[in-house]
Amino acid sequence: MYEANYSEVSQFVFLGLSTYRPVQHFLLAFSTVFYVTIVLGNLLVVFTVTFDPYLHSPMYFLLANLSFIDLCLSTLTVPKMISDLQSGHRTISFQGCVIQIFALHVLGGSEMVLLVSMALDRYVAICKPLHYLTIMSPQMCILLLSGAWAVGLIHSVTQLAFVIHLPFCGPNEIDSFYCDLPWFIKLACADTYRMEFMVTANSGLISMGTFFSLLISYVFILVTVWKRSSGGLSKAFSTLSAHITVVVLFFVPCIFVYVWPFPSVPVDKFLAILDFVITPILNPIIYTLRNKDMKMALKRLSSQLLSLRMIS
Repeated sequence: MYEANYSEVSQFVFLGLSTYRPVQHFLLAFSTVFYVTIVLGNLLVVFTVTFDPYLHSPMYFLLANLSFIDLCLSTLTVPKMISDLQSGHRTISFQGCVIQIFALHVLGGSEMVLLVSMALDRYVAICKPLHYLTIMSPQMCILLLSGAWAVGLIHSVTQLAFVIHLPFCGPNEIDSFYCDLPWFIKLACADTYRMEFMVTANSGLISMGTFFSLLISYVFILVTVWKRSSGGLSKAFSTLSAHITVVVLFFVPCIFVYVWPFPSVPVDKFLAILDFVITPILNPIIYTLRNKDMKMALKRLSSQLLSLRMIS
């Protein structure tokens, strides 16, 4: 068993994305603008779906929860990155690093299951439209959401239970802007081959399995629609293209980080920008600007706010 005195390292130092000052200034402006957009965009989706009765359907219920998780994922890492770029003080406590890893994997695991749930929703809506409201009942939606959070929690606790007792005695530099298991394990003062294998088997295989399962399900939906009516294929593809875009942007960085967790070239930290900055912005854009119901809901919401302002 590992020694109990594993916390000799009381804090970790982030090396960040770049040590070149002009690049840091650009990253500071870039991340600040994008994070504000992430907060406003995803909160807009959540509030619109919550307060507009016309959007109280399974698809928008799942979408609002996806926006909430995306907002939490960004908030978990981006504000810290902004603070580090601004102050130059790029440290995190040992406990803070563990908490960040825990929350990251809870949210990441939950989003994977939620994306599967959204694929199921689209399958039922496209392939079994007459039974849609029966299958995707409010009880089923709550069950899917509860299952997503339960899977994320179990996934995160399972991984941390194996690595939390690793001894850390230096070095303490993390070549990234946030804490995650591959870099955390790499800094341990012990033989971590089994831990690396466990991370790959757990996070890597789950990411790959979920990703390819989703792609196969989308192909199955398109083939089913094509067999029934070739004219509906373009409509179905238009509906699914948004989901496919989100799935690819979310899973590609995950697969790269966890299937090949210790690359010689640290490109994984740049790919992480997709998960924490780019995808959370694209979700509200894709699901609002390309969705007639969301556009109408936003118009109703803006008109209601305008009328309330005029009355006051």
